[in-house]
Amino acid sequence: MYTKQFEVRWNDIDANRHLANSAYINFMSHTRLSFMYENGFGQAEMSKNDLGPVVFYEHMYYFKEVFPGKPITVSLQLKGLSEDGRFFSFLHNFYDSNGINLARCEMMAGWIDLTTRKLRAIPDALLDSLQNLEKTKDFYTITKEDTRKHGQKPEHL
Repeated sequence: MYTKQFEVRWNDIDANRHLANSAYINFMSHTRLSFMYENGFGQAEMSKNDLGPVVFYEHMYYFKEVFPGKPITVSLQLKGLSEDGRFFSFLHNFYDSNGINLARCEMMAGWIDLTTRKLRAIPDALLDSLQNLEKTKDFYTITKEDTRKHGQKPEHL
């Protein structure tokens, strides 16, 4: 399982003196991008391919508070992937230094062409990297319909 360790800094803390929601999101994003960089698909490669990730949703579940002073570890597993790699879903878990599960997040995202601003398939090298990431027990092949499974639609003013 891919993991990344983080120090909880004072600016990661909210008014309740525990880890802020925004810090969880930032740690997950950092973990995902670290995986990409370590697997040959960093910012330069994304730019060369005119490609960027776009998050559809992140569902957080909090189990225990996180306080500064001890490192936390964030895991990354592949929960779902479309056949062409256009859509993907990751599962993140947060652990303390004793391996206690502090929080969990399921997220779904896609890849956008930075010129056309449309979702698109990804290069084979990136698809191979994603397919080699450890999969969750409930891994599935994502379809376009899965990206709308929560039934959320815009409601304009």
